[in-house]
This record gives sequence, structure tokens and C-alpha cells, in this order.
Amino acid sequence: METKEQAEQERALQLATEAGHILLENGAEISRVEETMEHIASAYGVRDESFFVLSNGIITTGRQYARAEFIPIRGTQLSRVVEVNQLSRDVRPPVMPLDQLEARLRAIRSQGGKPWWEVVLGIALGVASFSILFGGSLTDAAATFVCGLPLGLFMTFARLTRIFSNLMGGLVGGLLCILSVALGFGEHLPNMIIGTIIALVPGVPFTNGMRDLGNEDYIAGATRLMDAFLAFLCIALGVALAFILHGFLSDGLMQLGRPTTDAVASAWSIQLAAAFIGTVGFSALFGAPRRCYFYCGLTGMMGWAVYLGVLQGGVQYVVAAAFLAALAVAAMSSVLAIVCRCPSTVFLICGIIPLVPGGGIFWTAYYLVGDQLRQAATTGFTALKVTIAIAGGIILMGPVASQLNKRRRKNR
Repeated sequence: METKEQAEQERALQLATEAGHILLENGAEISRVEETMEHIASAYGVRDESFFVLSNGIITTGRQYARAEFIPIRGTQLSRVVEVNQLSRDVRPPVMPLDQLEARLRAIRSQGGKPWWEVVLGIALGVASFSILFGGSLTDAAATFVCGLPLGLFMTFARLTRIFSNLMGGLVGGLLCILSVALGFGEHLPNMIIGTIIALVPGVPFTNGMRDLGNEDYIAGATRLMDAFLAFLCIALGVALAFILHGFLSDGLMQLGRPTTDAVASAWSIQLAAAFIGTVGFSALFGAPRRCYFYCGLTGMMGWAVYLGVLQGGVQYVVAAAFLAALAVAAMSSVLAIVCRCPSTVFLICGIIPLVPGGGIFWTAYYLVGDQLRQAATTGFTALKVTIAIAGGIILMGPVASQLNKRRRKNR
């Protein structure tokens, strides 16, 4: 017969698994999910528990308990990660009653996301700002903002599979920018499209995949990175389809010149302001708490400042610039996690987005459509090197962040 103590421990395992479920489906890295579940279980006296967390599933076992749960990743709400993280802080001797723990978890799960208008506005501000970061003018930013509004509505309300959503997003974003330039609103089409497709970049699997690899969670890390690269491929394919469709209607592929940089918008003050505003905009897309918007913007601006500073030596330092900028973003995320009492994941996911090689995605797709295979290979390989450099910066900072987290937990 099951004793009262065994029943309570089984319930504690169920609630620990529920906490892990919320974390995993809303953008937390594997190590955070496992640590939170272990902390909750041990706080209620469970000693023989075992948690095995994958990128989309959790397996929980105890003395007389076993549960395997599939967790589809539908969207990211980093505010829920913050709430569960705070809840795990509160689960310490004397522990709260299990009924209270269950009620708080239920409240977090039922917590609504950001209002649709805030997400759409954030996407529009983000793509407009990022068009400046990638060389566009202020006019391009205004045009991209207008294009970002219907794209944001599509991303918010379209109920499609993730693969098809990324493909259609690239197609819709590309066609909107082409139409805008055709109507005389916008000067540099490539910069506008690059800024637009950044909204589609899978920042959560891209960032967490690299962190999972750094934490030696190779299965989850490889799975998430594969998911991210598949999304990159679908975005590029969607942009390519936009050019193919336009070429079919206009009897020829649109000819684009070499990448350009607007002289006015390239000023450091404008670049840093655009990095700040763009990161804040995408913080809404990722569901970060509003109190973290400012700090997310600072993180993105810091990384971009390092990136621009290194590039002063020439474009040949683009890989080094990406590596050092990612290192700076990861370091600042760890510091802000302590200052704001908030998971570093929130700042890292949002702050790393300005460094994603959106230009490489666009130009590779364009060159492939134009049958310029040598240029496509060169551009794609450069984008791959930048991606690896970003991964290196995040992974290198991982052990330092882990030590800071351990010290912080000891001081709770």
C-alpha cells in the first residue's frame, strides 16, 4: 500500500516535471530545465529521482514513478521561464505546500502572452532597425517598418507548421520589400530584405543549441542546431521564391548591385541606437518580461559596439568580430542575470540576434537563384564561419556562466 510520504513524493515529481515542461516549451536551455527539476524534487525530500531531458521531451523516474512526456515547441515566452525560475527560488526550506506549488505552476502556464499589437509593433521596429545595421538608409528603415507590420501579422496569426511558416515568411517578407521598392518607397532592396528576414531567424534553437553543446548535452544541442539550420534554409528558400516569382512576372531576374552601406546611417550613434531599438523590438517577439526590455537592448547594443569596433580594422576581421561580440554578449548576459535576478537566457537570446548573419542568408539565396554558384558558395561559407564564431563565443563563456550560477544558488 502506498504511504502518504510516497504519495507526496510522487506528486512532487509530477510538479517538478510540470515545471520542466513549462521551461522547455518556452525557450529554456536543457541544463536549466534539469537543474530546476532536481532542485524542486530534492526540496520535497525526493532522493532517487532521475530526469532525462531532450529538446522536445522529458523522462522522469523515481522509486515507484515513471513518466515520459513529449513536449512540442509551439512558441517562446521567456516571461514564463523567468516566472518558473523565480518559483524555484521560492521552493526552499521551509518549503511551500504542494497545493501552493501546483497553483503557482497552473497560474504560470495560464499566463497569457504579449498582446498581438505589441508583438507586431516589436517585429516592425526590429526589422526597421536591423535594416540599418545591415547597411540600409533611414528611408529603407521607414519602408521596412511598413513591410514589417503585415509580416508581423502573418507571424502572429498564421497557424502553420514551423517549416512552412519559415518558408512562407521568407516569401512574404521578400515580396513586400520588392513591392515597396517598386512603388518608390525604399532605396536599397537587399538591406530591406535582410532586415525583414531577421524576424524569422530561429533565435531560441540557435542560441540554446550552442549552449547545450557547451554543456555537453550533445543530442539536444545537435537537434536544436539542426532545427535552426533547417529554418535558415527555409527562410532562404522563401526569399529565393520571391525573386523567382518576381522574375516570372517581370520577364527576368532582378539585378542587384553589390552590398551597399548608407553613409548617414553608418554613423556610430545611429548604429548603436538601431541595435538597441531592434533588440528591444525582438524582445517582445520572444516574450521577454517588459522589465527586461531595456537590459536586453543594452546587451544587443554592447555586442554590436564590439562588432563594429573590431571591423574598423577591415572586413577581413568579420569572423573575429563575430566571435568577440558573441563573447561580450554572453558575458553581459551572465552579469545581468545576477543584477536583474533573471535567467541569462533572456538576455542572451535577445542580445545575440544582431550578430546573426542575415546578409549571408540573403545573398546566398540570391546568388543561387541567379545561378552564380561561386558567389553563393563564397557567401555561404563566410556566413557559416561567422555562425561558428558566434557559437565559439557563447560556448567559451559557458563555464564562466555556470560557475556564476552555482555561486548565486549557494547564496539564495
